[in-house]
Amino acid sequence: MPLTQRDSARLDRQLIATLTEACETAKAEIPGFDWLTHTVDYSAFPQSLRVTWVFDTRANKALALATGADQRMRELTATALHAADVPAVAMERCVQFDSEEECRVQQGGDWRARLARR
Repeated sequence: MPLTQRDSARLDRQLIATLTEACETAKAEIPGFDWLTHTVDYSAFPQSLRVTWVFDTRANKALALATGADQRMRELTATALHAADVPAVAMERCVQFDSEEECRVQQGGDWRARLARR
């Protein structure tokens, strides 16, 4: 059954709160990690949910992926989604990694355009 507008708004607030906790944890643990965001189309929820973890540079993103920090970020994401009562989703499809540097080079720093293309 599709989510009502009220349920979607409530769930979005829960996601923001739990993902903010995950973000703060990652900032303390993972060098070069800056922020995260999520996008979702509630008419196709939870399959459309994407959580994007953003690093300051390509190099720090590559280092994090090479050292296994991506697994920690997937764990933090899974914990946040569980706390927000999101049905199970495939973390490999849901979680994405990006960098400020890549956005600047490819979209001139326009995150709205960058996230919309995904």
